[in-house]
Amino acid sequence: QVQLVESGGGLVQPGGSLRLSCVASGSIFRINAMAWYRQAPGKERELVARITSGGSTNYVDSVKGRVTISRDNAKNTVYLQMNSLKPEDTAVYYCNAQILATASPYSGDTYWGQGTQVTVSS
Repeated sequence: QVQLVESGGGLVQPGGSLRLSCVASGSIFRINAMAWYRQAPGKERELVARITSGGSTNYVDSVKGRVTISRDNAKNTVYLQMNSLKPEDTAVYYCNAQILATASPYSGDTYWGQGTQVTVSS
């Protein structure tokens, strides 16, 4: 049983910072790419940032220069450091990962966390 659990969300003022964390646990053989998505009310879920197992990253244009994705493979954890936050960053942020379970190490599945709320407001 593989699970992803996000944490670190909350209320922050415009211009402030938050650091989101996502920990993968369970019977894991290997974690490939990990990513953060977000979904605001009435909007489609969008990819915010992605990081490969080798550390290559990419970001949606709206967060470039303000957001950094990183991972700690020893802890099966991915982070999203968010600086200079804007009201339009308000959304539920979801962790995503492509994982090979030990029970079936050659058949990977995509897993999602439960989401963590980020609210940027005065």
